[in-house]
Amino acid sequence: MDILSEMIGSIRTGQVYARRVEEAGSWGWCYDEFTGSGFHVVLRGQAWLLTEDAPPRALRAGDVVLITSGARHGLSSEPCALYDLPPEPTGPASAPGPVDFEFLCGAYRLPHGKVHHYLTTLPDLIVASSERGGPQAVTLAELLLADLSAPRPGAEATRSALADLLLMHVLRQWLQENGTADGPYTDDPVIARALRHIHSAPHRNWAVAELSTAAGMSRTAFTRRFTRVLGKPPRDYLTDVRLSRAARLLRESDAPLVAVARELGYSSEFAFGAAFRRAHGISPGRFRDTSGTERVSTTW
Repeated sequence: MDILSEMIGSIRTGQVYARRVEEAGSWGWCYDEFTGSGFHVVLRGQAWLLTEDAPPRALRAGDVVLITSGARHGLSSEPCALYDLPPEPTGPASAPGPVDFEFLCGAYRLPHGKVHHYLTTLPDLIVASSERGGPQAVTLAELLLADLSAPRPGAEATRSALADLLLMHVLRQWLQENGTADGPYTDDPVIARALRHIHSAPHRNWAVAELSTAAGMSRTAFTRRFTRVLGKPPRDYLTDVRLSRAARLLRESDAPLVAVARELGYSSEFAFGAAFRRAHGISPGRFRDTSGTERVSTTW
C-alpha cells in the first residue's frame, strides 16, 4: 500500500464534518487546534488565512487550505493577529443579507488516537492555489455541498469519499511541487531509505541494527538522526505505523482481532490489545464498535 492510501485509510477511522459558511462585511474566526485533518475551500470572494507564526496570506475563490494535523489557524475578512479573532461559531453559519464571501469547511475528527504520522511530517497548513488545480477542488467541494443540502441514501459513504478525494487532490498537488509520495515527507535520503523498509513490511519486527545497516550508518548515529528527523526513535515509529494500519483494518474489515494482531506482527491478541489501548485510549473491540456507529455531521 502506498503512503497516501494508507494515510487516507487512517483518517477515515474518524468522523467527517462539513458545512457551508457564508460571510459579509467585517468578520473573522479562530479555528482551535483539534485532533484530525481538515480543509477550507474558498467558493466566492476573498479572505485572509492567519496563523501564529507567519504573515497573513490572501485567499481567493478556488484556493484550498489543507489543515494537515489540526493546527490552530484563522480566517478573516482583513489581515490581523490570530489572537484577535473570536472562536469559530457552531451551528449554521449564514450571514444575513447579501453575502460577499463563501467557503466550505470540512474535517475528519479523530475521537480516538492520533493523526497519521505522515501528516505530522508535512507543513501545518498547505494552500493549493486556484491557479494550480483549483477547478478540480471546487468541483469536489460543490458535489459535497450538494450532498449536504438534503439527506440522501448513502450519504455517509459519498461524503467520506468526496472528502477523501479533496484531501488527496491537495496532497498530490503539493507533493508534485515539493516532494515525493514514496514515504513520509523528509528530505533526508538516509532516513527515507529506512522509512521505505518500515512501510513496506510493518509486520516485521525490525531491529534498529537492520534499519541502520540499510541506511548505511552505525546504530547509534542512525538512532540519533532518525529521532531528530521524525521526532521519535525507530521502534516508536514502527509501533505508530502498525497501530495506524490496525485502526484502518478494524474499521474497514470484520477480521478477528487475533488475525489483525498477527497481520501487524504482534505475537498475541493480548499484546496487540495492550499496545492499541496505549496509543488510542480504547480497546480494539470498542474502537471497532464505536467506529461503526459514527455518522457524518454537518457541523465542524
